[in-house]
Amino acid sequence: MSTSESGAPWAPVTRPAGRVPDGTDAPPPGLDGSRPFGAHLRMSWWKPLVVIIVPALVMVVLQVVFYQIVAVIEGSDDPLSPTFTPLKLLAINLSVGLSGLLAIVLLAALAKVPWRSLISSPRAFDGRRLGQYLLGAAVLVAVGIGVVALVAPESPGWVAFGFTGTTIFMLVVTLVSTPIQSVGEELMFRSAVLPAAASWVRAVRPALAVGIVVSAVGFAMLHGSSDPWLFGYYTFIGLATGLMAIISRGIEAPAAFHIANNVLFSSVNTLMSDGKGYTIDRSTDTGDAALLILAAVNIAMVVLVWMRERRARVRK
Repeated sequence: MSTSESGAPWAPVTRPAGRVPDGTDAPPPGLDGSRPFGAHLRMSWWKPLVVIIVPALVMVVLQVVFYQIVAVIEGSDDPLSPTFTPLKLLAINLSVGLSGLLAIVLLAALAKVPWRSLISSPRAFDGRRLGQYLLGAAVLVAVGIGVVALVAPESPGWVAFGFTGTTIFMLVVTLVSTPIQSVGEELMFRSAVLPAAASWVRAVRPALAVGIVVSAVGFAMLHGSSDPWLFGYYTFIGLATGLMAIISRGIEAPAAFHIANNVLFSSVNTLMSDGKGYTIDRSTDTGDAALLILAAVNIAMVVLVWMRERRARVRK
């Protein structure tokens, strides 16, 4: 059994000398194939700062520009209103997706590594993995939503069930573009920010810890919540998805969880907004202890990923 099969996500990877994930013979200077995913890049100290700051700023600028365009189309005098319309939801989802792509392109160029190595390493991208994790995540998230509905139905801000033309349009936009937004955030924070920040530290375990913490806090900050419960929950999501990426050596698991979580919650929010657009309020005093239920869903997904990856290594 190779060292990568030992069960530890930070274990070094045994691979024939001079080979890299994309099959080329000469290893890129910024890619260290002996280290686990998340701590596998080498670059100058200032380059991670570019990767952390630039895509986030671009995302904010794109959202403001897209919101202004939507306001013109809809005839709105408040383009920054927190209430989502179908076009505003599409605008924010596309802005995040484009920023995630920028993060990958930027990091690949700065670190001089193949972009595929930022998706998974040392193994190749695995569509079957993505599908399995998407199914498992959908079940876990659905259970979490059900528990919240039973225990704290007032917590998510649901109004009443309604089904109108707006509802249909919102559901279509959710199903088509929310996966783009979810993958965009994973590309930005788990594929780019995590390994970029980890490159500041040489020892593997401390490097992974730095990468996870920086990416999780950055993820929470970009959601712009001033509520301690919500900020803590977003940070916890970042920590959990970071662990999923490291354990599975790629972003299929965190991307699957993110897609299932955002699509299902957005769909329920749409159906329970009385036929209108729903509002996401992240100001102070909008979060509560009901978020602990959703945190438990994140923990369950991490356990699912660990068990699946452990079984895969044992079978080898």
